[in-house]
Amino acid sequence: MQKFMVVEKFKPGLMEKNYQVYNEKGRQFPAGLHYLNSWVNAEKNICFQLMESNDIKLFEQWFAKWEEFVDFELIPLDN
Repeated sequence: MQKFMVVEKFKPGLMEKNYQVYNEKGRQFPAGLHYLNSWVNAEKNICFQLMESNDIKLFEQWFAKWEEFVDFELIPLDN
């Protein structure tokens, strides 16, 4: 499986609403997209998620569910 780093930059003023949706619905990953680990920066406005999948298009589906709250950057990693 291919590994990816997802950089999530939370949009100003939407952190509370983001966590409300997260607590109600979870991460909402499509089948085939796998979470491995995550870290948040000291300012708590950027999250780094290590993930893996065999289908890069699954990220588009997942990003669409959160684009109201987060700007995403997807970085493919060497295995």
